[in-house]
Amino acid sequence: MDHPINRHPEFRYKTEFQSHEPEFDYLKSLEIEEKINKIRWCQTANGALFLLSTNDKTIKFWKVQEKKVKKISEMNLDPPKAVGNGCVASSSNSNSPTPCLANGGSPDNDFSFPPGGLPSLRLPVVVTSQETNLVARCRRVYAHAHDYHINSISNNSDGETFISADDLRINLWNLEISNQSFNIVDVKPANMEDLTEVITSAEFHPTHCNMLAYSSSKGSIRLIDLRQSALCDSHAKLFEEPEAPGSRSFFTEIIASISDIKFAKDGRYMLSRDYMTLKLWDINMDSGPVSTFQVHEYLRPKLCDLYENDSIFDKFECCLSGDGLRVATGSYSNLFRVFGCAPGSTEATTLEASKNPVRRQVQTPSRPSRSLSSITRVVRRGAETSGIDANGNSFDFTTKLLHLAWHPTENSIACAAANSLYMYYA
Repeated sequence: MDHPINRHPEFRYKTEFQSHEPEFDYLKSLEIEEKINKIRWCQTANGALFLLSTNDKTIKFWKVQEKKVKKISEMNLDPPKAVGNGCVASSSNSNSPTPCLANGGSPDNDFSFPPGGLPSLRLPVVVTSQETNLVARCRRVYAHAHDYHINSISNNSDGETFISADDLRINLWNLEISNQSFNIVDVKPANMEDLTEVITSAEFHPTHCNMLAYSSSKGSIRLIDLRQSALCDSHAKLFEEPEAPGSRSFFTEIIASISDIKFAKDGRYMLSRDYMTLKLWDINMDSGPVSTFQVHEYLRPKLCDLYENDSIFDKFECCLSGDGLRVATGSYSNLFRVFGCAPGSTEATTLEASKNPVRRQVQTPSRPSRSLSSITRVVRRGAETSGIDANGNSFDFTTKLLHLAWHPTENSIACAAANSLYMYYA
């Protein structure tokens, strides 16, 4: 669509490594899974790749680099005098040389140097071959800074710092210092019975290193400025949509909880995902979202069932294309939704994460939206049905597409469905 067919990117297997191992916190009698919650790429240097990965408690900083394989070219034994794997033959004066085993020993274990000793001793010579191998090395381990499970990590545009967030706190780290972090947001009340909301996601601004945003379980996003104070409990801006009169129910707060936020590449807009919708926000306008995209509106009559099977607590991620013209998020039955957010766009497409993504493609036209710069709020509905997919099958709430990411420069998207990763290019 955006590029000729011969420019489609080609992905090849590169390497794999074990990031985390299962741990046990004996102090709290808590088992810590090795499951990775988040991965973030850091700035590259000298041809090496750097990334941050975290499980529930521990963050690790990895360096992945291609290195030439070193091999031993010469051994320190003379081949004519070596038998098996290093057993030295006895002197020529001996009429019955001691037999040697394949592993270099002798049957009676009485190996001794030959009379006069070894004629020469050569140290092994190590040479660098032309073969290369990818090596992953853990550079830093950032641990023991969170009492609750880590839900977000985000690296700063300054290339030196990053944040980690759990339900109640956000910590600021320096990449080079693993034994110290600074607590910059703390929403833990003096009495835990007074707790009304938790932090669900946190993200640094892509260009302004002093700004970051975090979302809450009450559906609000707070933009904070690190220049204002060391402890950023007070926000610079608050983004939330007023509740419609008469619409409150038992599920209102649950479905309002924001599961993910992302900044656009230029930092002007933010995308948030709650259970029912995607919302696009202008950081210069905190009165409400500039666009709302309906993702799960057709599930509203089924909220009781979703609550019973815990599906209502599923946390779907969201992403924006590098050019800022489209947004995407996952859904059930391994479906994902793509919406156009450019001025005048009516794109609202549903695709299935499979080898044939267009098999369930449904396009629902909607009224044209006005330009984002006109600050007009738009509601876009994408492939809404009465609880069945495009083939007439019931939705399967056990298969869900929670994770997806858009390439920062190419028009390609990666979707994780169960234990498979699908990549699509438009």
